[in-house]
Amino acid sequence: MRSRLDFDLTIGHDRFLSTRDRHLHAILTVTARAGQSGAGVDPDGPGHAEVIVIDCSESMAYPPTKIAAARRATAAAVAVLPDGIRFAVVEGTHEARMVYPRHRGLAISSPATRHDARQAVSTLVAIGGTAIGTWLELARELLATHPEAIRHTLLLTDGRNQHETPQRLAEVLAGCAGQFVCDARGIGDGWEPRELMRVAEALHGTADAVRRPADLEADFRETMRAAMAKQVARARLRIALVPPARVLYCRQVHPTVTDLPVTPVDDRTVECPTGSWGEESREYHLCLEVDGTDRPRGEDVRVARVDLRVGDAPAARPENVLAHWTDDLLLSSRIDPRVAHYTGQEQLSQLIADGCDAYDTGDREAAVGLFRRAVEAATAAGDALHLEQLRLLVDGVDTGTVRLRDDLARLDVINVALRSSFTMHDGEPGPAPDDPPAPGPGPGESRAPGPDEPPRACPCGHRSPSWARFCENCGKGLPARDRTGPVQA
Repeated sequence: MRSRLDFDLTIGHDRFLSTRDRHLHAILTVTARAGQSGAGVDPDGPGHAEVIVIDCSESMAYPPTKIAAARRATAAAVAVLPDGIRFAVVEGTHEARMVYPRHRGLAISSPATRHDARQAVSTLVAIGGTAIGTWLELARELLATHPEAIRHTLLLTDGRNQHETPQRLAEVLAGCAGQFVCDARGIGDGWEPRELMRVAEALHGTADAVRRPADLEADFRETMRAAMAKQVARARLRIALVPPARVLYCRQVHPTVTDLPVTPVDDRTVECPTGSWGEESREYHLCLEVDGTDRPRGEDVRVARVDLRVGDAPAARPENVLAHWTDDLLLSSRIDPRVAHYTGQEQLSQLIADGCDAYDTGDREAAVGLFRRAVEAATAAGDALHLEQLRLLVDGVDTGTVRLRDDLARLDVINVALRSSFTMHDGEPGPAPDDPPAPGPGPGESRAPGPDEPPRACPCGHRSPSWARFCENCGKGLPARDRTGPVQA
């Protein structure tokens, strides 16, 4: 079953180029809304297929709260599956083993099968190694039997991918790309954020850190509900080029920064898959290489056409990418505000991610230098989202005397490394002057909301900690607090 969606595609770019310009940048906005018939059920829709993969390597037993939390979280995710959903649970160690159903296939969700699955999950123990590619390969095999379904995998790990080579993981990801969406979660502080980001990017999902085992159950439940809300299995951007133009890259820039693969269709056309869709909006940065040699001056020239396609059919009105070569330096020096905004967000995200990498490899001096540049860039842009992340890593954000926090834990570095890819929407307002940010937890304090501080609700459905100013799921600013009453949803 799926709901019908209506898509809109819009484009923003500065078409005026000097005769020396070779790059044209455009921001594509794709918005999916419930169709005119409403969010009704399509009885002929493809349905959903779900595989939950749980790391049961030996490290999950240290401390034992991790494997216990994984059992509870998996049971909670199974419990929210609607009737009729095809699903399976897989145990991941140095190999992949079926937990439920016992045969290599998918069960049909019902009160009876959900009960049986929760019973099977309760017996999981932590023993063995870690081979993420092997786990994903079994998920692909299970989901391949339902090619028309909206296919999704939820993967949890707490360790590095030690029992297979990076090349092996790359081969599996290449084989899984376009087959299903994978949301990856890390727990504890012994795993490698770049590995999870690699999985999420290749499979059009999200990567996130679960700070405490106690938080895992809520995260799994919310992630599963979001997966079940997807209504279109696969959509893709099709870019028809006018030679000699060619695509240098196309990447998602909101709500997160993610490179999209560019696949040739013919000698003039490429496609970029965007994964599955619910009611949401995403933005993409398209960069074209263009050449104004022997092209007319002083008029608009089409260099590309962008379509959004679902299946074999167009899903939105196509948009033209235009170039206008001019000798007017004033015109050609303009930068589209949206292009400037997201270019800055991409650069800032990369600075923070590189700083986290440098810290993780022991190069503290390089890490401080990168974080200092990130603080300067975020301050100049008024980017409250990334400044909030940087405060978890360094002191001196407000004074400019940036140095690593004395109490900096690897868990904070992992968390920020993953969250660095979240971006603020172009034009998204920062905190209101009369709504100063609540301070984050001090050294050694819990980041969970206290009994008198309820979580903050976002319109996307996610509930973030009470001190958060931005949604941990979609990255958007949270509604201001009502100082005379409860948190506004």
